[in-house]
Amino acid sequence: MRILGVSAFYHDSAAALISDGEVVAAAQEERFTRKKHDAGFPEQAIAYCLSEGQIGIEDVDFVAFYDKPFLKFERLLETYLTFAPRGFKSFQMAIPVWLREKLFQKDLLRKEFVKFDQNFDWQNKLLFSEHHQSHAASAFYPSPFEDALVLTMDGVGEWATTSVAIGAGNKLDITKEIHFPHSIGLLYSAFTYYTGFKVNSGEYKVMGLAPYGNPVYVQQILDNLIDVKEDGSFRLNQDYFDYCTGLKMTNARFDELFDGPRRSPEALLTQREMNLAASVQVVLEDVVLRLTRSLAKETGQKNLCLAGGVALNCVANGKVLKSGAFDRVWVQPAAGDAGGSLGAALNAYYAFQGQARKIDPKADQMKGSFLGPAYSDEDICARLTNAGGVFTTLDDEAILDQTARELANGAVVGWFQGRMEFGPRSLGCRSILADPRSTEMQKTLNLKIKYRESFRPFAPAVLREDVADWFDLDDDSPYMLMVADVHKSRQRKMTDDEAARFGIDKLNAIRSEIPAVTHVDYSARIQTVDDVRNPKFHALLSRFKAVTGCPVLANTSFNVRGEPIVCTPEDAFRCFMGTEMDLLIIGRQVLKKVEQNADLCLDYKNKFELD
Repeated sequence: MRILGVSAFYHDSAAALISDGEVVAAAQEERFTRKKHDAGFPEQAIAYCLSEGQIGIEDVDFVAFYDKPFLKFERLLETYLTFAPRGFKSFQMAIPVWLREKLFQKDLLRKEFVKFDQNFDWQNKLLFSEHHQSHAASAFYPSPFEDALVLTMDGVGEWATTSVAIGAGNKLDITKEIHFPHSIGLLYSAFTYYTGFKVNSGEYKVMGLAPYGNPVYVQQILDNLIDVKEDGSFRLNQDYFDYCTGLKMTNARFDELFDGPRRSPEALLTQREMNLAASVQVVLEDVVLRLTRSLAKETGQKNLCLAGGVALNCVANGKVLKSGAFDRVWVQPAAGDAGGSLGAALNAYYAFQGQARKIDPKADQMKGSFLGPAYSDEDICARLTNAGGVFTTLDDEAILDQTARELANGAVVGWFQGRMEFGPRSLGCRSILADPRSTEMQKTLNLKIKYRESFRPFAPAVLREDVADWFDLDDDSPYMLMVADVHKSRQRKMTDDEAARFGIDKLNAIRSEIPAVTHVDYSARIQTVDDVRNPKFHALLSRFKAVTGCPVLANTSFNVRGEPIVCTPEDAFRCFMGTEMDLLIIGRQVLKKVEQNADLCLDYKNKFELD
């Protein structure tokens, strides 16, 4: 049985294909259109999934959409009526779009799929899954657990913003929900907006900024914005927010509470923004920890699955794991709306069709999240030649040897191998790599390669067998969704002068043997690499360890700020020629920057809209 899952029309549109419960392919539309967070119908992602499955749309048994538009419209209308006459301008703008496009989404989807097959039986084969059910399914069904508690937290689906489900075998039942407008995701997004970043895009910047600040606003948040109960349930005080009826997240009362208006995008970051980020991060962690601890006690479940956009807060995830409330924690790597496409397909297969579930207690079913397109060496050569690239082709051993030595000598390397990752993280197939031991590499990567804010940290990719020697973690973290401290034995104690620094000045202190991936609070967003999920990346890390004694590489996504992660060899070549990367490895093809045609250099610093 083949089921195609689709998420679309809000942000991060995507498609996923499963066959008899096995995940065949999944990809975000943005990777093909090169439009960050593309919300349009995922036509190219669908075409890719069908091609990867070697089928046509006529061979698909069901198409599953990731939420229910009528329920979402109900919430929209009820919210406007509740707050009327406030929000009339927003209502005036939203309703025509809903009536024209979103309300009758089944017909809209039918029209889009007609492009693939005029005769597809849409009446019987098009299914809709509730938003949080899709998220929960994406987390539970691919997990290595026979049974688990599933916690979904995001901005909002139809009504739910936080939901609890119990998964057992092929059953997945939602048992509790917190409803809009009370949302821990929207609280975090409000601070994302207020600190000058983009909502649904910049939340990870707030998380990265938090360690530079002091959580001095925590009590103000708890006294005025959110009422958190002992079990982690909560309510938000709508007097300070504008997302129910307005066109922005916060209002004048919010400004007054936090000493002034929101930061203008791209304005200089001040200690206030750092303290705000630190404060909302503490509050989010407190809510998540209260929820997980109380739910573990209440249900007796030993396994936890996480999904929804809040599950991308890897700092909170790391604290949940460390708390010991659950024996094992598994996070869907595409935890945001893109992963809803996969969840919708899995929900249709298991819940709607009642199919038996395949479980491997030692491994999840996500195939390392390497579910996107791959390219043969022959195809890569043809594409690079057409793009004007100058390259040499080496065997695998020579590739590993040269790349490891170049990295050890300070080169920044674009690494393009195998199938593209599904989800927001590059995991060693569409990555930019560097030596984490370098004291200048974090600044170099941010300012000369990624063209982004200097405060943002980089993640360490580490051999799974060596992770406990370098970090305060001895568990799998293959999807870069857990944060832990650098091991005490690898840390460097700061001088009194360094410890007294504030804000961005903290960046200049060397904290460990791997400073390029050690955040200012000694933490790191860890990716463990094993030889099953990604043998070639594991081999590169092993070779780098043989050369340097260090089993860690700095790993960041292969893109610049505002650009989707590269998908094709041409995307990779353009990004390589638009940045100060030194070396590009695509398959077995090696491109050195000094050998390229200078006329092909691009201005990538200003090519994409800032995120």
